[in-house]
Amino acid sequence: MKTCFRYLGNPGYEQGIGQELGVSQATVSRIVDRVVNSIVAVSDECIKLPTTNHDLMEAKRIWRSMYKFPTAIGVIDCTHIGILKPNRHGYEYINR
Repeated sequence: MKTCFRYLGNPGYEQGIGQELGVSQATVSRIVDRVVNSIVAVSDECIKLPTTNHDLMEAKRIWRSMYKFPTAIGVIDCTHIGILKPNRHGYEYINR
C-alpha cells in the first residue's frame, strides 16, 4: 500500500516512483491498480457524503460553525488542502 499511497499522494512517473522505492514500474502499476480497485469495491459502504439538498446545507452549516470552513461538506483523511497562511502566526500553518 505504501507504493500506492506514494503514487496517489504525489503522482509522477511510475518508473521514477519504482526506482525510489526499489521496485519495477510494472510492480508500481499492479499495486496501484489492486489498491484502487479494492477501495472502489468497498466505496459504497465506506464513503458517505450528503446526498440531499437538506443534508448538504446542514453539513455546510456544521463545518462553518465548528471549523470556520464555510463551503466544506466533509473531509477525506490525510488529504492535503492548500490554504493561505494568515498574517498573524502564519509560521504555525505548516504541512504536517
